[in-house]
Amino acid sequence: MAEQTTLESLLEMGFERNRAEKAVAKTGNQGIEQAMDWLMEHENDPDIDEPYVPPVGNVLGGAADTQSTAEQPTLADTAEGGDGSMDEQSANKPMTEEERLEQVKRLEELMRVKQAERREREREEELEREKQRRKQGQELQQIRQKLQDDDMKKLAEQRRREKMEDKLARQRVKEKIARDREERAQKFGGGGTPSAAASSQPAQPSPSSPTSHGPPPTKKEYDESRIQVRLLDGSTITTAFKAQEPLAAVRVYVQMNSNTPEGQDISLLSPYPRHEYTELDMEKPLKELG
Repeated sequence: MAEQTTLESLLEMGFERNRAEKAVAKTGNQGIEQAMDWLMEHENDPDIDEPYVPPVGNVLGGAADTQSTAEQPTLADTAEGGDGSMDEQSANKPMTEEERLEQVKRLEELMRVKQAERREREREEELEREKQRRKQGQELQQIRQKLQDDDMKKLAEQRRREKMEDKLARQRVKEKIARDREERAQKFGGGGTPSAAASSQPAQPSPSSPTSHGPPPTKKEYDESRIQVRLLDGSTITTAFKAQEPLAAVRVYVQMNSNTPEGQDISLLSPYPRHEYTELDMEKPLKELG
């Protein structure tokens, strides 16, 4: 009777029979509140609407209930004075329409309270999940920032290493120039360079112009030479050198600022008038070479 009462109450509240029978069976027929709790917790289960198959011997309103009901009069007949039978009849007395409506109203109010509690619980769980998502997002942002910082440090270290390598390459070029000078000095007997010999000769006095034309104009002296070099690929590089620097400084500059492989010699020439410079010219100052 209790199972039937719970089942009928659930049906009157609007629950489908299949779901109501499952709730009564799954909660062990512990009451309407437990059945409603089970329905609200499992309303989104994928198998909630599958046909309910009760276990053998536990069919609602079936033979087991009939047998139990049939045994009750026998037990009641053994009671003294028949009082037990009267009590059982009053306990199983059907509810009036007003009592039934009052019970349904109370159960519906209870269900609304439980639904509100469930919504509040779900809202708190959603807030907690949102906090976790934000925390994970902050941790991910920190990891990305750390990776960016590490990349910047690696890039700065790479640039510092490239500058150091470039500095060492310049130093090797300077040392090579110094060795070439020593080798050429030894090859030519340790004598001065042609430019030095030429400079040691006394300067020939220029023929004096007639006094009627006045004093000769003063020749302007330049201490800087601006040179533009056109490379084999058609590109150009331009820079300024001291007039007394040797032509070898131009060759070193070209080697360091072009795509010429390190250690490969290059040749320099002037187009107008065409003149290809030799190793002897490399020691001459730019001023002397014009």
